Amino acid sequence: MSSDHVSLWDRCLTIIKDNVPEAIYTNWFAPIVPYSFENNVLIIQVPTHFFYEYLELNFRKILQLALFRVFGKGIQLKYKIMMVSDPKTEVDIETVTKPVSVEVKKTAPAVQIPDPFKRHVYEELDSQLNPNYNFDNYCQSPSNQLARTAGMTIADKPGKNAFNPFFLFGESGVGKTHLVQAIGVRIKEQNPQARVLYISSHLFQVQYTNAVRSNTVNDFINFYQSIDVLLIDDIQELASKIQTQNTFFHIFNHLHQNNKQLVLTSDRPPVSLEGMVPRLLTRFKWGLTAKVERPDYELRKNILLNKVHHDGLAISDEVIEYISRNITDNVRDLEGVIVSLMAHSTIFNRDITIELAERVLSTCVRIEKKQITIDSIKQTVCEFYDMDPKLLQAKTRKREIVQARQISMYLAKKYTDSSLSFIGSAIGKKDHATVLHACKTITDQIETDKTLRANVAEIEQLLRK
Repeated sequence: MSSDHVSLWDRCLTIIKDNVPEAIYTNWFAPIVPYSFENNVLIIQVPTHFFYEYLELNFRKILQLALFRVFGKGIQLKYKIMMVSDPKTEVDIETVTKPVSVEVKKTAPAVQIPDPFKRHVYEELDSQLNPNYNFDNYCQSPSNQLARTAGMTIADKPGKNAFNPFFLFGESGVGKTHLVQAIGVRIKEQNPQARVLYISSHLFQVQYTNAVRSNTVNDFINFYQSIDVLLIDDIQELASKIQTQNTFFHIFNHLHQNNKQLVLTSDRPPVSLEGMVPRLLTRFKWGLTAKVERPDYELRKNILLNKVHHDGLAISDEVIEYISRNITDNVRDLEGVIVSLMAHSTIFNRDITIELAERVLSTCVRIEKKQITIDSIKQTVCEFYDMDPKLLQAKTRKREIVQARQISMYLAKKYTDSSLSFIGSAIGKKDHATVLHACKTITDQIETDKTLRANVAEIEQLLRK
C-alpha cells in the first residue's frame, strides 16, 4: 500500500477539491507533496511552518474527513516542513490522531516543489509617509506627553525597545496619525534604508481581499513580513474580519519575533475592542498602550501658533485665543478653521479679525454663548449640587464639599486663563499644589467613575449655555 500513497493522496485531493473553493484549493492544497506512507503514517511535505499552521487552523476538519475516507480511521498524519533558510532542514509534526510534537532533523533534500513563500528582494518601498507630520510640529502637553515621549524612544531604537508593539488610542482628531507618521519620518531620516510602511487598516483589508481573489495571499504575506517598521492606523476597522485578523496574526508574530517594530492606532483601548480574535488582542497588550487625550487649552493655542507661523499668516493673539477657547474637541477642527480664515482673508482681501473668526467658527462649531469665569464655575457647580457657594471657602473635609471644590478647580483650569495660584486663591484659599492635586484627582476619577463623569459633563453643558 505504501507504494501507492501518491494515488491515495490524489483521491484525498479530489474529496478536498469538491469541498473548498478553487482559489483555496490552488493556494493551500495543490502545493502539498505526499512524501511517504508507512506503518499507517502518511507524511506530507509543505513549504513552511506558517503553511502548516494555516492548514491546521483553517482546514483540519476537511483533512480529517478526506484522510479517514481514503485511508481509514487508523491513519496518522505527519507534516514534513522544508525550511527556507536551510533546504536540508526539515521539521516533522504529528497531528490528527496524536498530540502535536516537533522534531528537527537533517535529511537529504526532498522532492523539490515551488515554494509559495519564497523570499523576494523587494525594490525600494514607498513608505506612504507625509513629511509634514514630524516631531518638530507635534506640540507636547500633558494630554499627549506619554505617547510623544514613547514615540521618540521608538523612533530612535525601532524594534529594540520595551514598547513593541506600541498601541496608541484616543478619539478621532486628537493627533494619533500625526504621531504615528512622525515616528516613521524620524526612522527614515536616521536610516533611509529601513523598510517603513504606514497604512490604514481599511487599505490592508482591501489588499488582503484582492490577494485572496487573485490567489496571491503568499505574496501578500511575504511582502508584509519583509517590513522593518509597520505603522497601522485604525486597527479597530479589522473587527469581525476573522480571516484578515488570522493573516495579520501571523504577520504580527513574524515581525515581533524578528525584532521589527509595530505601531498600531485605535479609537479605543484593546480591552474595549470587540470582534477581535483573543490571541490577537493579547498581542496588542504585549508592549505599551498609551492614550492621547483631547487637546487642552494650552496645546490648542500652541498648535494654532505653530500653524500660523508655518503658513506665514498674520493673526492677532486675540483671535488665536478666541479660536483656542471655542474649538475644544480635536486638532483637525483647529487646522480647518485656520485654512478657512486664510481663504476668506485672501479672497475678500480682509484682515483676520474677531468678527471674521466668529463668522467662520459659527459654521463648524458651537460658539460659547457667554464667557466662562471662575465665579460662574463656582456658581454652576454649587447649583448643581444644591450647595451654598460659601461652603467652597470653608475649612472642612466633608466629602461632598471637597469634591465640589476639586471639580471647580478642575473646570477653572480647563476653561479659564487664570494661573493655578489665582484659581487656588479664588476657590478655598488654597495654594497651586492643591489645585494641581485637585485637577489630577478629578481627571483620574472621571476615567473610572461613570457617575462623576456624567455629572462633570452636565456641569460643562450648563456652563456653555
